[in-house]
Order: sequence, then C-alpha cells, then structure tokens
Amino acid sequence: MKLEKIVHSIITILLIIGLYGSGGLVWNEIQTGNGCPKIWIIPACAIVMLCFLISLIVHLFKKYNSIYFVFTGLALIIAIIASVIQFNGLGECPKLDNGTPMCYLSFVLFSILITLKILLIKISETNQK
Repeated sequence: MKLEKIVHSIITILLIIGLYGSGGLVWNEIQTGNGCPKIWIIPACAIVMLCFLISLIVHLFKKYNSIYFVFTGLALIIAIIASVIQFNGLGECPKLDNGTPMCYLSFVLFSILITLKILLIKISETNQK
C-alpha cells in the first residue's frame, strides 16, 4: 500500500512539473506568438499543456486510466516527432537556459509517466488480491 502511494505521488509531482513547464511556454506563446512550434495553427506547447492537465485530473480521480494513456500517449508522440525533427536539424524545439531542447525532456517525462502509471496499475491490482 505504501509503494502505491509513493508511485501515485511521484506521478502527481511529475505531472505538475510538466504542467508548469508547458504553461510557461504557452504564456510565452501568448505574449510573443513565437513560443513554440505549431501543429497546423495550434501551438504544440498548448496541446502538450492540455495533455498534462487532463492526465493530472484523471490521475487524481484515480479512474479512467484509458483517458490518461490517450493523452500521455498523444503527448509522447508529439515529443517523439519533435525530438526527431530537432535531432535531424529540420526544426527547433524551445530550449532551456542551458540549451537542452525541451522536446527531449518531454519525451523522457512522458515515457516515465506512462511507465509509472503501468506500474501503479499493477501494484493496485496486486494489492486488491
């Protein structure tokens, strides 16, 4: 039971960190119109922020895991595509002050969030037996 609470808390913290980071990009996009790349006309950072927000809400309700996986999966796909584009020099992701592309961090973060949620589900199922 304790491990379940720890994993749940870690997921919550990571989602809040992601929401904060993507929120900063969205705010920059609102102010400058050039904060992050666009998918059609929608800023990718806004889509990712929405994915963090919906995933956080669903996670806190401890229900609807499929919705969690749809939105974390969508954001992971966006992060993979953006990372490939960044790595091949075909486009630019927003960067941290130290020059690290944020799409790389998003890829790692969503990979961890998906893995931890799978672990949490397995732990919960084991505790119910």
